[in-house]
Amino acid sequence: MPRYAPNRMPTDVKRRYFELLREGLMGAAAAREVGVSTSCGSLWFIDAGSMLVPDPGPICPRFLTQDDRIAIADGLHAKQPVKEIAASIGKSLSTVYREIERNRKPDGRYQPWWAHNQALLRRGRPKEEKIRSHEPLRTLVREKLTEKWSPQQVSRFLARSFGNDPAMRASPETIYRALFAGLLGFKDARLRTGRTRRKTQRRGVPQPNKIKNMTLIHQRPLEVNDRTQPGHWEGDCATRSCTNLSGLTDWRGG
Repeated sequence: MPRYAPNRMPTDVKRRYFELLREGLMGAAAAREVGVSTSCGSLWFIDAGSMLVPDPGPICPRFLTQDDRIAIADGLHAKQPVKEIAASIGKSLSTVYREIERNRKPDGRYQPWWAHNQALLRRGRPKEEKIRSHEPLRTLVREKLTEKWSPQQVSRFLARSFGNDPAMRASPETIYRALFAGLLGFKDARLRTGRTRRKTQRRGVPQPNKIKNMTLIHQRPLEVNDRTQPGHWEGDCATRSCTNLSGLTDWRGG
């Protein structure tokens, strides 16, 4: 888009204009408030996608805000390296790269208000499952599961075969959820293990002890293992248990 007069206005003026629109003001009133013409504000609104999604604010610090996206756009316009842009807003390099690739306009430009609208639209819940809404993806996943492929293998196959088509990509978790929700059929598509339910995922979470504050065997006091303290209650318990077991064995053998 050419850099004509409306696009030379300071970023703070544009930010205030879109804030007023999200607060409910009409375009003409918001333009008068920030000191620009109605046609100038209309061009800004059209360039942002001719729509504004209500912004509830970030629900987690890892999400980019409108100000973060404005900083990214300003950095790209100033031809700053993406690494410097990421450092200036306190985000990782991969986050900024992913944001630019995902939320740029069809003509290749990164427009911060367009990008923020797209991010808010994707954040909306509830939304239809990807495999439910895409018949070619559902058919291909069902065929691979019928051939005894695992969800991980199917996901890698989709990534290699349809690298340029996001609609034909699915993560293993997406395939698992679709499978156990019945979206792929209960007879034709199933896991090669035969399971009909998903195992509980506890990656990185230690299993809780069945006895609260239980002392593990390797944490026993040294005097118990070495038997240096006569009459220690743990040693006595171990001795009585061994004696009882040996007597039981003798009684059964006899």
